[in-house]
Parts: sequence; C-alpha cells; structure tokens
Amino acid sequence: MNIINLLWYFLIMSFLGWLYSGIYHYITEHRFYNNGFLTLPFCPSYGFGGLLCYLLFQILTKNMFIVYVGSAILLSVYCVLIGWLTEKFLGCKPWNFSSMRFAIGSYITLPYVLLLGLGGTFAVLMLIPLLDMILGLIPPIVSMIIALSLCLLLLIDYVSSFISVIRLKRRVRKLNNLADLTGDDVDSRKLEELTQNYNRLFTDNILRKRIALAFPELRRSTYVKQLTAKLEAVKAENMKQYSTVYEKKEDKPFASGLCLSKLFALFLIGSFIGTCIETVYALIVEGHFEFRVGVVYGPFIPVYGGGACLLTIVLYKLYKLSDTLIFIIGAVLGCFFEYICSWGQEMLVGTVSWDYSDMPLNINGRTSLLYGLFWGFLGLIWVRYLYPFVSRQIEKIPKKYGSVILAVLFFFMLYNAFMTVGAIYRWNQRVQCKPPQTTLGYYFDEHFNDKRMETLFPHMRDSGSLEELKDGQDKATIDEAIIPARKP
Repeated sequence: MNIINLLWYFLIMSFLGWLYSGIYHYITEHRFYNNGFLTLPFCPSYGFGGLLCYLLFQILTKNMFIVYVGSAILLSVYCVLIGWLTEKFLGCKPWNFSSMRFAIGSYITLPYVLLLGLGGTFAVLMLIPLLDMILGLIPPIVSMIIALSLCLLLLIDYVSSFISVIRLKRRVRKLNNLADLTGDDVDSRKLEELTQNYNRLFTDNILRKRIALAFPELRRSTYVKQLTAKLEAVKAENMKQYSTVYEKKEDKPFASGLCLSKLFALFLIGSFIGTCIETVYALIVEGHFEFRVGVVYGPFIPVYGGGACLLTIVLYKLYKLSDTLIFIIGAVLGCFFEYICSWGQEMLVGTVSWDYSDMPLNINGRTSLLYGLFWGFLGLIWVRYLYPFVSRQIEKIPKKYGSVILAVLFFFMLYNAFMTVGAIYRWNQRVQCKPPQTTLGYYFDEHFNDKRMETLFPHMRDSGSLEELKDGQDKATIDEAIIPARKP
C-alpha cells in the first residue's frame, strides 16, 4: 500500500469535502465562505472519513450494497465521535442537526446518514480508483514532495487554529469573570468598554474572525451566554431609575413608563421650561425683561416641549451612555428639530420666529453650531437630571384625576394652537393691508391687535412685510387702510 497515495487520497477528499460544504452553504445561505476549522481550503474530517472507508472495505468487500450500508454506519459513528470530541475540548459544536427533522441527537440526522453512505460508496468504488490512474502519471518524487508539503501546511494550520480557539475561549472566560461585573452599579463607560472588548474578540484578528464565522456556536458558548446575561442584567438594573416593572396592571401608577400621557405631560413641562429659559436669557444676555412665549395663551414655547419629547424618546434607554455621546446626540437632534420647526412655521403661516443668518456656521438661518451646543447641553441636563425627577413627579398624580387633567390640557393646547396660527395669519394679513373677510378675522383684529402680537412675539417676522414694518414702515398708513375695514 503506497503511503504517498494515501496522503493524496486524504488531501483530495479533504478538499472535495470543503468544496461540498462551501457549495451547500452558498445554496442555503446565499453566500460562499470557509466554514471549516482550517484556514486552508481543506476539511480533514472528510478526508479521514473517506480514507477510513477505503481502508476498511478494500480489505472486506467490493459489494456496493455492503459498502453503502457499512459507510453509512461507519461515517455516522465517526461524525458523532468528532462532534462530541470537538464540543468537549473546544466548547463548540462543529455542526448541529438538533433543529432538523429526523435528528438523532444534535450530531447526526437520518437524511445525512443516507448521504454519508453515498459519499463513502462514491469514494471507495469510484473516486479512489480514478485517483490511482491520475497519480500514476505523476513522477513519484514530485508526488511525494507535493503531498508532504501540503500535509505539513495542514498540520501548521491545524495547530494554529486549535491554539486560536483555546485562546479565544480563555479571553471570553476572563472577560466574563471581571470583578467589575459583579455589582449592579456598573457605569456606562465600563459597559461600553466590555461590549467593545467582547466584539473585538471575534473581529480584531483575521483567524479568530474566520473561526467565529465557521463556528457560530462559539458566540453562543456558555461563557458568552453568561457574559451577555450579566450585561443585560446590569442594564436592566440601571434602567430601574427610569422605569419600574410592575407585576400587576393595577399596581402601575399614572402615566407609568414612557406612554403617550407622559409624553404629553413632558411636552407641557418642557414648553414651560423653555419660556423660563428664554426669559432669563433675554434678561441676562440682552439686558432687558422680555416675556417670550410661543402661543397666544399661557407660558409655553412648543419648540422646547417637542425637543424634550424627542430627546426622551431617543435617549430613553440610552441614558447610561457617556456624557459626551449624550451631548453630541442632543446637539444633533436639537438642531434637526429646530430646523424642522422653523421650516414648518414658515410653510404654515409664512413667518419665522428666529433667524441665525448673521451667525457663523448657520444652516439657512434656521439653526447654527452655537445653538446646537446649547441643545446638547440642554439634552444632557434633561436626560441626566430633569427627566428622572419629572417622571417620578408625574407618576405621583392620582390616577382618578390624572387622565381628566391631561384631557382638559390637551384640548386646551389644541385650541391654543388653532388660535395662535389664526392670530399670526391675520397679523400678517394686516401688515399687507388686507381687511378681514370673516367674523373670526374681526375677532382676531379686536383681541389680537398688532401691539399685543408684537408683545407676544417680538422676534417674529416674515421675509417681506413684517420685516418692513419693523424697519419703520408708516404704521399710520396701515392702520388707516385696516381700521375702516374692521367695522362690520
């Protein structure tokens, strides 16, 4: 029996097994990748299995039926043994048939047993006789050098892959056993660091990345499951500051969690806080008292309320991120929301309430870098300190009265929004010397005249008429044109 030929049988059947496996995964998963244990395009388990069948049945018989049945049994036992040993020593399964029909344990399934019989029969009765004819054409010294060189490469590849898996297991175990994970007060920076380190275990090394792809069970090993469970437990513990889990529905307080009722309450509170911020800003920065609002009734600036809701929704479960990330996310969201609000106001009523065109790094005058930093700071303060406190206070409202109070406030804000839009629209018409055409128009002229509107919205303008009015347009001329028309 020629040893070199046996090596060739092993190498060629290992390559064909690797090729079959790649084609199978390409058909089932629509991508071709190396799912073997080695980096080289060889699957030694196929080579050893085929060689085992050849050595056994070359001596016993050439009967096709006996070879088929014997190969099916022999290779099935061989697969179970290889699968068990791999899981025992490496902690991962090389294959798993537990989810397939007719599975026998997790290492073999009945259709695969039948397929193994065909493979063994093909190798013994067809492939190896064909290889004998081809190898006979190669000079013995050349055949020996090539076969031994390839086997040496396979040995080096196997040892390297084995060491990589052992090191990978140890690193995952070490990461899981970090003392920092034993407590529930793990900060966001440590959580983020642990998660990044876990991901890098499978991605920062080409060989480990390939092994993790070939053996996804590595990512689902016991140690990884423990690590993931610990991280989720810590996150859940941290989230208790923001949300509480109640076993019974009747135990839940008013507006529990992040629901529509709480969001509307946050909108109202944020709108009120916005009025306070703008008033203090005018007093400190501009040196005069100016009661700034965004609607005709009440101390509300809806842009701030909407911003508070948006920040809460986006950062609700991410509040344990680092301050820097929350600041950046808040700045981006704030600028985006401010831009959309300015654009929507101009499209709806033809006016704008702020213009940053004279500021550096502005975007169409609707927002700017400076106010983006301001939004980032507000977002950080809101997420870190204000929201947890405000949320708890909202939940203290008695259920019996909470829904009624919010319903009344909701319809009030709808009416407030309608009256605000109508008053601004009519103010713009008056500036353009257009007389009222409806009873509601006369109502706006009487109750929301120019003086009151300028007091409520001192910085509001449109691209033409309101700007000209502020630049010194003869107001008497406008009044003369409008006042007679106000009489029914």
